[in-house]
Amino acid sequence: MSTRTSGRNLRRLAIPTLVAAMLAGTTGVAGSASAAPGDRSASGGVGYFTKGSDRRTTLTDGADRRADADGTSPKTAVDANGSGVYVVELAEAPLTTYVGGTSGLARTRPAPGARLDVTSAPSQAYRRHLDAQRSAVAGAAGVQVKAAYTAAFNGFSATLTAKQATALRADKRVRAVTAARALGTRSAMPLAAAPSAPAAGTPTSSAAAASTTDAAAKPAKPVKPGPATGAGMVVGVLDTGIWPESASFAKKMPAPKTWHGTCQTGVAFVAEHCNGKIVGARYFADTWLAGGGSVPEGEFLSPRDAAGHGTHTASTAAGLPVRDVTIDGRSYGAVSGVAPDAQIAVYKVLWGGMGYDADIIAGIDAAVSDGVQVLNFSIGSDLGDWEANTPIGVAFLNATLSGVFVAASAGNTGIVSGAISNAAPWVTTVGAAVTNANEATVKLGDGTKLVGGSLDALPGDASRPMVFGDQAGSLEQGSAYCEPGSLDAAKIKGKVVACALSTPFNSALEVKEKGGAAMVVFDPSGNYRVNSIYNFPVVYLNTEKQAGTLFNYLMRHPTDAKVSLRTGGDGSSVPGIPSVADFSSTGPDKVTLGVFKPDLVAPGTDIIAAVSPSGNFGRSYDAYSGTSMASPYVAGAAAILRATHPTWSPGTVASALRTTATDTRGTTNPLDQGSGFINLTGAKDPGLVIEPTAADLVEFSETAQPDGKELNLPAISLREYDGTHAVTIKRTLTNVGTTRETYRSSVSGLPGMTVTVSPASVTLAPGKSATVSITLRRGSAPWDRYVTGSITWRGKVHSARIPVAARPWGITPRPYADDGEEFGRMTSGSFGYAQPGFTGPLTGRSTGYTPMLRESYSMPAGVYGGVFDPSASGVKKVDFTVPANTAGIIVEANTEDPNTNLDLYLYKGDKLVYSSDRYWTSAEQAYKFLPEPGRYTAYVFAQVPGGPVVDFQLSHAIIGRNATYAPATLTLPSTTERGMSLNFTLKPNRPLPEGDFWAYTEYRTNGTVVPGNLVNTQQSSWEE
Repeated sequence: MSTRTSGRNLRRLAIPTLVAAMLAGTTGVAGSASAAPGDRSASGGVGYFTKGSDRRTTLTDGADRRADADGTSPKTAVDANGSGVYVVELAEAPLTTYVGGTSGLARTRPAPGARLDVTSAPSQAYRRHLDAQRSAVAGAAGVQVKAAYTAAFNGFSATLTAKQATALRADKRVRAVTAARALGTRSAMPLAAAPSAPAAGTPTSSAAAASTTDAAAKPAKPVKPGPATGAGMVVGVLDTGIWPESASFAKKMPAPKTWHGTCQTGVAFVAEHCNGKIVGARYFADTWLAGGGSVPEGEFLSPRDAAGHGTHTASTAAGLPVRDVTIDGRSYGAVSGVAPDAQIAVYKVLWGGMGYDADIIAGIDAAVSDGVQVLNFSIGSDLGDWEANTPIGVAFLNATLSGVFVAASAGNTGIVSGAISNAAPWVTTVGAAVTNANEATVKLGDGTKLVGGSLDALPGDASRPMVFGDQAGSLEQGSAYCEPGSLDAAKIKGKVVACALSTPFNSALEVKEKGGAAMVVFDPSGNYRVNSIYNFPVVYLNTEKQAGTLFNYLMRHPTDAKVSLRTGGDGSSVPGIPSVADFSSTGPDKVTLGVFKPDLVAPGTDIIAAVSPSGNFGRSYDAYSGTSMASPYVAGAAAILRATHPTWSPGTVASALRTTATDTRGTTNPLDQGSGFINLTGAKDPGLVIEPTAADLVEFSETAQPDGKELNLPAISLREYDGTHAVTIKRTLTNVGTTRETYRSSVSGLPGMTVTVSPASVTLAPGKSATVSITLRRGSAPWDRYVTGSITWRGKVHSARIPVAARPWGITPRPYADDGEEFGRMTSGSFGYAQPGFTGPLTGRSTGYTPMLRESYSMPAGVYGGVFDPSASGVKKVDFTVPANTAGIIVEANTEDPNTNLDLYLYKGDKLVYSSDRYWTSAEQAYKFLPEPGRYTAYVFAQVPGGPVVDFQLSHAIIGRNATYAPATLTLPSTTERGMSLNFTLKPNRPLPEGDFWAYTEYRTNGTVVPGNLVNTQQSSWEE
């Protein structure tokens, strides 16, 4: 899910579903405007990266920003008055799920293993019935249908007033009326300045469109088509379109007999572009055009791809083998789609990287009618799914029930919120894995080595002069970021230039044109690990720690910095291969209980595949990263499995992929990797599968707040279970192998929990099933924390593994992850709050209040607007010893100087525990609940010093879980009910001296102890 162009035609290192901030653009200016460039003393007043004044950009799809800048972005689907485009779902079943019951109309839902045939007499008759019902409903409400859906979704889109929407919701023939919502591509793509595509409506000849800088791409020698290459399968791609002239699609092929699709022509897209490899192509823009009147500048009103995202995903799934891909004259070797003999059906539903669900549903509906076997959906929302059972989700369910396998990207919010997109249990949700480190080593003049990434040719071990861009140009024009026109050629000629991350393709071009030898890009705030091809020596250092090391080395060596850049590294930039990409969205599913996401991970970083030259510097191939790239890998694998096992259902395919996946390096946590890394060879012969029934999926889709733990899925997710009781769930195992086999169960991981599987072993003949009961008890597992592991059934030949993640709900529900944030954990003693996850009697105790210990410190100022590094000037280090059985550690930093901005970092060893860097205040706080014992270090960093000396206070409290402090009375209800909030007070028994105090509370229900809150009270001098 990716795109590349912004309002300034900047190709962004975009992870379109990411909402992570990257430092970008001009440096902040504070204090004296007359300070000389390069003066970074505290009194100089010109900062490198002063907070609140630096320009920031989000890692989201660049094309939607371009549309906004061009004034062609569609209006909000529904305005403040409730008028706009809506999706109306009708009550009757669509073609894919209709099982009969209407007089004179036979069943149209295909039998298990069969396909929907929209040309059959029953389908034609039922479709006419749906058409008539739709016309009647629309007519009664006085609305004009914009797009009609009948195959995967029964309903229509229309522009409605608020009154019409209300009237339709009251109509018994209507199931739901939903405002159309916007979604976009999601990939961790390179930041770049890409040439604009031809304006919409401008004809482009095929010859001109095929002219690229990569004309040397050569088709590979053909491999005999068959099931192992996806022959006979059609992969539908819902995306930004396709660039048909690519060598990855240059093969004439007959359409399958079951194909019912079409080749929709339009701007720069003719019928001949559907050559069989591209078996069909359509575009859907009704909702976009209704809002904005035209597609974004540079777009094609046709299936042609202006951005490159759709071309990349299509060629990743099913592109032809190309034996020698060159990019900017450099060979990058052979590329091939996962299923090179599968055919591609194009459904363009995004415009400038953005589209509406009303148009996407039309694309899904068409794909099911056309006869695809697999659908890829590298599209989602910046903040993940917002609710269960969306209209798109319902359309995908019906597609699945008709025999279509759906792969979708999980999203790229890994470092930010982790929020998962496309989390419906019938969709295979794919995270991204690193499968090639592409490391590069930056060796500084003092011997320090920083391992980053690069896809470009580098100078090697020879040492060269290095200069920070800020010291080689105009600060006001953005020289710290090496913005275009900001650098002085005389100051960088022959040197390696260090540039803060903004728009690195523009920065690389600036350095190259001004005579620089190479560029090192660093991000002062830290960012995702993705690489791009710059056609210039560029190394990217993505971590905040690396940025701090490099920045402070440059500050110490403003005139004599040295560096060498070489390809390769020591493996330290990634945990291993394969490993989960840092941008990949992580579980749990934040919307629905009992659904485990992501399902698995697949290659998704530095993926070289076909793109559209119009949006990629004229390149025909390029490297993209993101879960957008991982999803089509799984789609291609599914095409091979469907071809190899024609009778397998989408659920069987999904199970085979998941139960045979292998662990990644660096983590085996299923919240990160799902079932693990894709293992296509194993998935072809999985032995056992675990697949939900159609009836259960339909029931789930019709439930307002569904819980998926009882769905027969190859995973167990207990996100908010009641830890005071055992949980028993069932799973049905089916032997899809060719021989009778006995499988014995075993449990790994899940520390503290007691897990039993009954029966412990099952013996199954081919095609036979057995149901097992799995009972999980909390035991000594921590409350409000995930414990993870797996259950494996092993036979003599096969094994099947399912991941398990369980979080007993103590006093706070639904955290995003166990990453140090404790939602609802810290509260006030005057008005305490908790929301227990259990029902029963309630008692509690507290430690009483212990004071925050405050110390005053002074330290010399460092660089104004600098970057944190533990060894840099302007940093104060303070150690704390945390004993065993500690309830919490709280550290606070503050200063009375309004011109100083502090940051606070809490480490345990070399591991960051918590950081607090709020730019609007220097009242910073870091904490850890139930910390591991050991030595902790607080670093106070004067990111913006107000003078040559920085005065501040550092306070801390270490609260023993069983300690006794100043007595306090805990008042709380005598009973509690699961999910109901309760209020309590913790009042000191006698007046406390002036200051801040903390206490720990603990609850008990029927003999079970549940950790409670960290409670604060403040005592002012007037209260004494």
